[in-house]
Amino acid sequence: MPEKPVLLEVLHITEYHYAEPVLQGRNDAWLLPRETPTQKVLDARIIIEPEAESIARRADFFGNPVVSFEIHDQHQDMVVTARSRVEITPRELIDPEATPAWETVRALSEPTLGAEQANAIVYLFSSQLVRRNADFLPYVSQSFTPSRPVFAAASHLSQRIFRDFQYVPGSTKVDTPPEEAFRQRRGVCQDFAHFLIACLRTAGVPARYVSGYLRSRPGFVGAEASHAWVSFYCPGFGWIDLDPTNNVIPSTAHVVLSWGRDYQDVPPIRGVALGGGEHKVDVSVGVTEVK
Repeated sequence: MPEKPVLLEVLHITEYHYAEPVLQGRNDAWLLPRETPTQKVLDARIIIEPEAESIARRADFFGNPVVSFEIHDQHQDMVVTARSRVEITPRELIDPEATPAWETVRALSEPTLGAEQANAIVYLFSSQLVRRNADFLPYVSQSFTPSRPVFAAASHLSQRIFRDFQYVPGSTKVDTPPEEAFRQRRGVCQDFAHFLIACLRTAGVPARYVSGYLRSRPGFVGAEASHAWVSFYCPGFGWIDLDPTNNVIPSTAHVVLSWGRDYQDVPPIRGVALGGGEHKVDVSVGVTEVK
């Protein structure tokens, strides 16, 4: 019997505590879930304290919903609360062996492209935090053997990263490069995702960074905060997701917020403040199923 759609509620609270008064600040927030073929957004809102002087919603280059807001009143604490409710339909299962050989996907870099493929090319080249690196090829080639179907190769690579890397909160920073995570063989979900993306792009497969949430399940890690995973492009099948941190294919336990080339394109909150000095950030995330 096929799985039924799952209704999830997300509560994401971010608290900023400043050592000195902030005179004014401007921020962009990637905290609203986006619509996808398998994800329907039933409700999504952001509450800002102190109250924002101005607030506007827009779509960024990648089509993600972004909320921009400004606070003009002096403050030393700021709390951003994002609440959302989404309905997630189980994704259609794809036979990895039925996908084209990975060398076919690499041919996307050739000049003649359709519109869908041209869009995928954005995710083929190096980005600010993830660079293609030939030094990864010996590791990649263990999965990307000649003529192997791309989904089978990418899935095998993701499984190896899950096996070879340790999930260690606090072991890396948001700007830790994949090269460093590879040397250490440890990191958090962002590092697992960035390294898999770097490997896929180096092999010639377009891959993007997906930011979202994870419903807690036994054996899963990364549900205590924002989560990250990977989506790669496969001709004839579209975008296929992989979660190397948990060695699963994302389905009804994963809530999609945004996607981009790497974390730098879709941080939860990014902004500037006049004043404030040193600051501390506390984040709490809860994902619950609505029965």
